[in-house]
Amino acid sequence: MNRTTEPLHIAYFSDVLCIWAYTAQIRIDELKQRFGPQIQISYHFIPIFGCTEQRIGEGWKEKGGYAGFGQHVVEVCKGFPHVEITPEIWSKNVPKSSASAHLFLKAVQLLEQLGEISPEPITSFDGRSLFEQAIWQLRLAFFRDMKDVGSAESQMALAEELGLPRNSLLKLLHDGSAMAALCSDLKLRD
Repeated sequence: MNRTTEPLHIAYFSDVLCIWAYTAQIRIDELKQRFGPQIQISYHFIPIFGCTEQRIGEGWKEKGGYAGFGQHVVEVCKGFPHVEITPEIWSKNVPKSSASAHLFLKAVQLLEQLGEISPEPITSFDGRSLFEQAIWQLRLAFFRDMKDVGSAESQMALAEELGLPRNSLLKLLHDGSAMAALCSDLKLRD
C-alpha cells in the first residue's frame, strides 16, 4: 500500500436520533473540507435509540421521561450554537425506533454503492454527497422540525425531496438488501 495515495479510512458509527451525532456533524464536515480525498468515511448505524420507549420512556422515568429527556437535549444544544433544536423535542412525533431510519439510510447508501446516485460532494449540500445529505436532512427533520423520522412517510418524503430513485430505493428496502447492510453494521459494532 502506498501511504501517500491511499486515503485514511474512518469508520463512523452513529444513531440518527443521537444529539451528540447531530452536534458533531460540523466536525465531520470540517474533516471532509480539510482533508478531502485524503480520507474516506464509511458510515455505519447502530440503534442506540432502537426502542425509544425503553431507552427514554423507561430509562428516563425517574427524570421526567420523554419531557425530561427533551429538556436535557435542549440544554446540551445550548453549548452548540451551530445546531437548531425545537424546544419541544421528544414531546411530539416521537419515533418508536431509530432502526427504521437507519434501514432507509442503508438503502440510500446502497444506491450510492451501486452507482445509482453519485458519491461526489455537492456544493449546494455544503460538500456532502447525496447520501450524506440524506443523513443530515433526517437529523434536521427530527431535531429542528420535530418530525417522526422513524416513519416510512417521513422517509419517503425526504427521498422525494432529494430526488432519490423511488423504485430502486423501495426494491432495496423490500428485498432485504438494506436490512443485510444494517445487520453488517451491527456486526461491525460488536
